[in-house]
Amino acid sequence: MKLIDILRTYLPELDPRKCKIHLAIWDGAENPLELYFQNNFDEWQTWQSRKNFQRDFVISLINLNRRNKWLFVGVFRSLSSQWYEERSLHQYELVRLPEAEEIIGRAIVDFPRPGRQSFLYAERWMDDIEFEELLPQRMTFGGFPGFSEIIISKAELDIIVNNSIESWRSALSSVSGIYLITDSATGRHYVGSASGSEGIWGRWCEYSINGHGGNNGLFELLQDNGINYSSNFQYSVLEVHDPISDIEIIRKREQRWKRVLLSIEFGLNEN
Repeated sequence: MKLIDILRTYLPELDPRKCKIHLAIWDGAENPLELYFQNNFDEWQTWQSRKNFQRDFVISLINLNRRNKWLFVGVFRSLSSQWYEERSLHQYELVRLPEAEEIIGRAIVDFPRPGRQSFLYAERWMDDIEFEELLPQRMTFGGFPGFSEIIISKAELDIIVNNSIESWRSALSSVSGIYLITDSATGRHYVGSASGSEGIWGRWCEYSINGHGGNNGLFELLQDNGINYSSNFQYSVLEVHDPISDIEIIRKREQRWKRVLLSIEFGLNEN
């Protein structure tokens, strides 16, 4: 089923020829998914460097940092725009249509982004946007799920760190442990360990800031591919230890996981 088929159950007269599709992507400065969780996406979207919304309607999708997966966040009527010289930006008056409110933040679609384009003419691309899943409730950034359940993207890590989400900060800073970073584009692994007063939290904050945390293998990967390549990274926890555990025990466990996952021979660990 296509997204347009779903939308027409709510908006029967919706004409793709009158619509623009907005593919909201993290640009290295502002993360639209984070803005959505903070209820700031609608305002952020109104500011554009070009006249991107010169049609009657805007269909907005936010990248979920998974290959070709997007979150539907609304159909907006574009009423007018005004140029603000002091910001060198256009501001649009966009009004969210209430008819599709039921699936906002719940509908996930599959769509391979065509090149680097973020603003598409809907009549050309709408038939390629496949409806994939309807979440039981609107996507939110919830509480800490438990160490064994952690599988988060770089974008999600940034949201957690930037907002210092208490349940995550408290849990991750309370333990030392072994963690795994996976390059989802290649499947290559990096195994790391964390100890000290801030535990895994402190280590992961470093990854949020620069993507590589000072690790040579990750640093070289980002140097070759650009800092935005870190959006491919996925983070999980392999095992946790008491924060006062002997650091040598933690290092031995780290080495064991490197052998198990062959992360030196085929991954991103150098030793």
